[in-house]
Formats: sequence, C-alpha cells, structure tokens
Amino acid sequence: MPEALADRAYYAIRELIVSLDLRPGSVVNERELMERLDLGRTPIREAVRRLAQEQLVEVFPRRGTFVTTVEIRDLASICDVRSALESHAARIAAERANDADRQELVALIAELDAEARYDDRALMAFDQRIHFAVYRATHNQFLVATLEEYYLLALRIWFLALEQPRELEQAVLQHRDLLEAIVARDGAEAERIMRAHVDNFETAIRRVLLET
Repeated sequence: MPEALADRAYYAIRELIVSLDLRPGSVVNERELMERLDLGRTPIREAVRRLAQEQLVEVFPRRGTFVTTVEIRDLASICDVRSALESHAARIAAERANDADRQELVALIAELDAEARYDDRALMAFDQRIHFAVYRATHNQFLVATLEEYYLLALRIWFLALEQPRELEQAVLQHRDLLEAIVARDGAEAERIMRAHVDNFETAIRRVLLET
C-alpha cells in the first residue's frame, strides 16, 4: 500500500510539472501537495525524491525543493539522446514485439486512420501513448525508464509551444509508417523513421517557439 501511494503521488506531481501547472522555478510545497492530492507526507517525499532523480525537481539543503527550469537551449541535447535511443528502441521493438504489443500498435494505427481532431492536451496524450507503446515493446525495463524520462523532459518544452500547436499536429499524426514498420518486424525501417521523426519534431518545436 505505501508503494502504491508513492506511485500515485509521483504520477500526479509529475503531471503537474510536465503540464507546467507547477511552473518552472516554483517552490515544491509539501503541505500544499498533501492537501491538493489528499496524500500524506511520506508518499509526497518519496515522489519528490524520484522526481529529483529524473531532473524534474531540484533539492537545495536549507532552501527547499524547486521545479527545474525549462531551458530551450536544452532541446537539442535532449533530442540528441532521444534520436539515438528512440531509433534503437524502434528497431528492437520491431524484433521483440509480441502478439499483445502488435495488437496495441494496430489499435493505435486505427486511431490514426480515424483522422480525429485533437485538442492540444489530447494530441499530446496521444503522442505519449504511441511513444510509450513502442518503448514497452522493447521489453527492456531499463531502456523504457530512460526513454520515458527524456520524453517527459521534451514534453515540458512542447507545452511552451501550445500557442501554435497545429504545426506540430502533423508530426504526431505521421506515426502510422513507424507503427506499421514495427508490426511488420522491419527493424531497419522503424529505426530510420523514428530517427527522422525525433529530428523533425525538434525542428518543428524550435520553429514554433521562435515564432511565439
């Protein structure tokens, strides 16, 4: 039960940080989070320790805990890591995906084919579902944890670009070829598409931020 509460606190606080509801540089107030999330001090502290390891908060002795800042100059470095690791993940996902993984990916392809219109938050949530499904299909828990960490760091920067999200919509909706390559067990093609996707996504984010 304590672990379940700590997980609940972790995911809730992480969402507040990534969505910028807890602003970069703001103080992480334990008491406020306890009241907001209806959780005790122990799970909140466990969650904060975990978030510090993922570079979403910083702990300063005698000063307090603060949400890490969002630096646009970090985008290139984050995407360097994502481009290398996600393209590798796409390749091994194509090699290791089991029947359940492929069924999930086929269902995501069907959603893409439905050509639904997404609001900002729904579009971002859909992109996250696609990427996390690919990560899980690698069946490498250490790779999954690392990929999720860097994806969320990039996601915070994406939230800064919400003033003009339509340019980014196509980057999300173009995942069909990637998912098809993984389902078809074409590792080389999946790797190529994922690398191009991450690189193009960085370019799109940077262009939107420069225009805002």
